[in-house]
Amino acid sequence: MSKSMLSLTVNGRTRDDVVPDNMLLVDYLREVVGATGTKVGCDGGECGACTVIVDGKARHACLTLAVSCNGKAVETVESLERNGRMSALQRAFNEKLGAQCGFCTPGMIMASEALLRHTPNPNDDDIRRELAANICRCTGYVKIIESVHAAVAETSAKEAAE
Repeated sequence: MSKSMLSLTVNGRTRDDVVPDNMLLVDYLREVVGATGTKVGCDGGECGACTVIVDGKARHACLTLAVSCNGKAVETVESLERNGRMSALQRAFNEKLGAQCGFCTPGMIMASEALLRHTPNPNDDDIRRELAANICRCTGYVKIIESVHAAVAETSAKEAAE
């Protein structure tokens, strides 16, 4: 089996690891990095539980070879907390019940985070479109959409106060 040196940034930390050329990003993150917030769901890019942000864009880690991220910045759900405190988006998913069983939640949060970075005040259609590649079997998506709006409202209120 062929291996390659992988140099990238994961959650703000530079890493250099030798990995098999066929290792998926989801396996790299979970097994090598220890970022187990990235979930393995369908293993085929259909559920979105493994969604991470690579160079600012949401991407399914189960469809991405780790070596294709050489030189890139990868962010997992673990990257969102600051000083042991959840981000506004994580908090909103918790408080507004956007997380039911919780399995899809890391992927939903990361897809939502990617959306909010390029559309800071999304409408329902923007949110639905961005989350279309993520499946939730528990919520019916209403609480997820409410969670994203709640995070936007909290962030806007905080910025207005500063």
